[in-house]
Amino acid sequence: MIIDAHAHLVAPPTLYAYRSNLIVSGGQHGAALANVSEDDLKKSADSNVKLMDEVGTDIQFISPRPFMQIHRGRLNDSKLWARSNNEQIAKTVKFHPKRFRGVAGIPQLSGLPIDIVFDEIDYAVNELGFIGILLNPDPGEGIDQTPTLADPYWFPLYEKLIKLKIPGHIHSAGCCGRETYDEHFVTEESLAITSLARSDVFDRYPELNLLVSHGGGSIPYQVGRWRSNREMHKGRSESGFDFRGASEKKSAAVVGKAPVRSETFDKTLQRFWFDTCLHNKKSLELLFDVVGTDRCVFGTERPGSGSGKDPVTGKAYDDIKPTIESIEWLTDEQKKGIFEKNAQRLFPRFKA
Repeated sequence: MIIDAHAHLVAPPTLYAYRSNLIVSGGQHGAALANVSEDDLKKSADSNVKLMDEVGTDIQFISPRPFMQIHRGRLNDSKLWARSNNEQIAKTVKFHPKRFRGVAGIPQLSGLPIDIVFDEIDYAVNELGFIGILLNPDPGEGIDQTPTLADPYWFPLYEKLIKLKIPGHIHSAGCCGRETYDEHFVTEESLAITSLARSDVFDRYPELNLLVSHGGGSIPYQVGRWRSNREMHKGRSESGFDFRGASEKKSAAVVGKAPVRSETFDKTLQRFWFDTCLHNKKSLELLFDVVGTDRCVFGTERPGSGSGKDPVTGKAYDDIKPTIESIEWLTDEQKKGIFEKNAQRLFPRFKA
């Protein structure tokens, strides 16, 4: 079985027209959920299945389109938009129960406590049967000073994920700063890893499962820098130098100890999960070599940022399966793990 653990909802334009109305109406026309024709949604779902069949994907785990999420503005808008997306995802799953599973969007809002998302998580998991959540590490979208994922701000969410036995899929949304949202994704994925790697979050929550999008941002490529950084921090800690930032110091105060990592940076990386949404063979080879194939799940985001066609092969960049299969040094067992078994471990609520 080929499981694509990173994919997003394909929906008709009426869903996104509803989003625009929520934002521009000033909250005066936002009392109801999106009214999307089931016939139109079915056509969208069918078109997605066709794309899956073209590349041999058996099942996709689908979440809302990240860059379309509402994480700034009115809380009611964010809640209505998250619920509307999750309802459309649930209907898509019902149209094709053997081809899709739901990963929930949550109504994060910059500047508000993280527990505002708990009702939606409970609804999505317990009522809709979803198997994970989409987690934006920067709901401020490059404008506000959102705390890093090492900050105690996030601890109640981690506890929620562990209790429900679901992973958090780290994926940024829009960006209001000088980056495009694609550039912002790489920045926030990298910061998610490095901030957590410096903290004691995984000591505090050893059962926490976090999937980092797009192969971990820049981290596998820059791993030598972070290996050295870890060893330098060890030496500074032994000499009494406190290298931690404000967020890490706050985290340490909560748990009563300094988050000084004695393990290597490579060992810390193996506490994360990574998808294969990279669109480049050499990048995939580097990812598998650095983090280990047992921490990687097949993910394509198809259709999404990889929909462009490679001028050399004429195939879409998001047709990643044959690229992985062409890596000579991967064993059959490793490939089976990447394509299926690792996702089953990461998403324990998933039932084929």
